[in-house]
Amino acid sequence: MTGLSKRERAILSAIVTEFTATGEPVGSRTLAKKYGLDLSPATIRNVLSDLDERGYLCQPHSSAGRVPTEAAFRLFIDAMMRLRRLSADDASRIAAWFGDVKQGTDIFRGAGRLLSDMTQAAAVLVRAPTPERTLQALRFMRTRPGELLGVIVFSDGTVENRFVQLESVPTDVELARLHNMLEDALEGRTLSGVRDHFARTLNEQRDELRILREFGVSLLNAAIGAADGKPQIIIEGQARLIERPEFDTAEQLRDLVRALEERERLVVLLARIIETDRVQVFLGAETADRVGAPVSFVATRYEADGLPIGAVGVIGPMAMDYPSVIPVVRATADAMSAALSRSRS
Repeated sequence: MTGLSKRERAILSAIVTEFTATGEPVGSRTLAKKYGLDLSPATIRNVLSDLDERGYLCQPHSSAGRVPTEAAFRLFIDAMMRLRRLSADDASRIAAWFGDVKQGTDIFRGAGRLLSDMTQAAAVLVRAPTPERTLQALRFMRTRPGELLGVIVFSDGTVENRFVQLESVPTDVELARLHNMLEDALEGRTLSGVRDHFARTLNEQRDELRILREFGVSLLNAAIGAADGKPQIIIEGQARLIERPEFDTAEQLRDLVRALEERERLVVLLARIIETDRVQVFLGAETADRVGAPVSFVATRYEADGLPIGAVGVIGPMAMDYPSVIPVVRATADAMSAALSRSRS
């Protein structure tokens, strides 16, 4: 393991754990007293000096203790930490919330708030663009001359509205017949999938039904055109991140706020997250390059019917309690996957 001895690994692990808990530089006396190392403070100081030279620790002041570097956190995450079991309280909260999701509930925002509360960090969810999300219901209502309101209900419980401008608005009878046709076509399909289904079956219809289907294709095209084709980013608990003492300088806050406002930059990590079902941790330089601020991003994918459709995770400082946070993120993603799969059945 990068040439570290057993003693060096034990001391480095203890420093990362202590610094994560307190946010304060860690000294040799603290390590000797709290972590059962069975080593004298002088021996520990020698090891600290070696770890410092190898880039795993830094010393803010000559008289202060040591602080773990990004390299130390990366080594700890990849090779040294032991994940904790999901607590009974967190397991109960997750099961209770996802087991009682009411129709019409925005499962993404609700899950984000739950995850933020459990981790005391900002929760981030990435969901598929509107045209790629499975539908539950679709209705068009007349609002004023030349305009219809499309109400789109997705299988995940979210609702979106689209105003569609038309030269000729159909009658109530025509809309009722169109809605009947839509109900027959919605099951298991996305917005673009319903549009494509209507387009494929045009030649199979009689003249009157063909006209209605053509009208349906035009309405669906308008609804798709009004939607943002990018993955959607949801952030809950943002204030928890901004209030962290690790982001206490004007420059750090500026970079952090900018990164959160420019949410599309978070999407660059989506491709890497959904490639595997493991919980992944991005930190320091990895997020500074992709997101614009040196934060930690702990995330994994969620699925529906076995297919990956988005990502869920938390953003926080590098000194995050990874052994506890990772199991919570994993359990939340699994519960989301199960809930979304149930909503499609």
